[in-house]
Amino acid sequence: MTMSFAGKTAIVGIGATEFSKNSGRSTLRLAVECCDAAIRDAGLSANQIDGMVTFTVDVNDEIDLAPGKVKCKSGGGHAGHNGFKELSHFSRIHHSGGAACGTIHQAAMAVHSGACNYALVYRAFNERSETRFGTGVTGGAGGATPVMVEFGWSLPFGMLTPASWVAMFATRYMHQYGVTSEDFGRVSVADRKHAATNPKAFFYQKPITLEEHQASRWIVKPLHLLDCCQESDGGQAFIVTTLERARDLPSSPAVIASAAQGSGEDQHMMTSYYRDDITGIPEMGICARQIWEDTGLGPDDIQTAILYDHFTPLALPQLEEFGFCKPGEAKDFIKDGNIELGGGLPINPNGGQLGEAYIHGMNGIAEGVRQVRGSAVNQVPDVENVLVTAGTAVPTSALVLSQPQ
Repeated sequence: MTMSFAGKTAIVGIGATEFSKNSGRSTLRLAVECCDAAIRDAGLSANQIDGMVTFTVDVNDEIDLAPGKVKCKSGGGHAGHNGFKELSHFSRIHHSGGAACGTIHQAAMAVHSGACNYALVYRAFNERSETRFGTGVTGGAGGATPVMVEFGWSLPFGMLTPASWVAMFATRYMHQYGVTSEDFGRVSVADRKHAATNPKAFFYQKPITLEEHQASRWIVKPLHLLDCCQESDGGQAFIVTTLERARDLPSSPAVIASAAQGSGEDQHMMTSYYRDDITGIPEMGICARQIWEDTGLGPDDIQTAILYDHFTPLALPQLEEFGFCKPGEAKDFIKDGNIELGGGLPINPNGGQLGEAYIHGMNGIAEGVRQVRGSAVNQVPDVENVLVTAGTAVPTSALVLSQPQ
């Protein structure tokens, strides 16, 4: 299976707000700001945008971003917050963080098919100052919805938070492969080391040591505090178009060499405990197969990887699913600085969600674009291809961004 948009579409604009713990403004305002920045980065005017893609869980409706009263720098006047006039495509991707690369996948299909010419992709939230998903899922309205019925199998046993759900996987992964808490800590140390030199990262100038990781308080064993990503306020946006149109724009395009989505057998939302083996991420394996088939690339062709790092234990099996190492060998792959700048596969040079910000993986896609453009703060030398992944333990997505040929 080869996707027809692969290698024929590109990200041509990126824009973001600052990343903080208290933005002091509405999520709609954040969405407007990051979208406006992406449009300007692409060298477009707002009235050229005719498609929009976001997450199903984003509360900023497309029609609220388009018509309104706020004039932004990209133009459009009273026609709208961002000045959009007409939309010929709008769509949303489900499964929260798993949607990240799926939004690019959807936008690439839309522009390649002719459904729209320029697709605006966005995600904005106050997931620290307003909603704190990390505190758990109790307190919501009950009812016999599919989601609540599914939670009925885990909530009564005290599995109330995302950290507790991941802890189940982590415990089995440790048992099966001899992985230790220190192995998980190496992911956190690498991310914070990279964030420490990224002025836009929340943990700028705040690296940690493995000893500090081990000393951080328990959240849900075997997860320490420093195994868990941040909660952040902020917004991130992109402009996607065809590679043919991209060549006429002033911005440097990041070619969408491939993008894929995956949902595995007996898939649940972070609680897929009923499979024969729960130490892998088969839904990410589905993405990997599609991407390698689409591009003809393999692990050796990737210079840097932006891994979805909401919890450190799930970074390791991602490396295994994409073939950077065999199952159970990620603990050895990440040792001795191999995932740090200067190593064999630097991951998350921006600091990732552990170090820069948690914007549902969208800031990771932006880092992928910067690495391809050669404009990243922590630039990996001679980047040709960047792997980016989305949320794990849920139906997920991934993509490869490449230099234009």
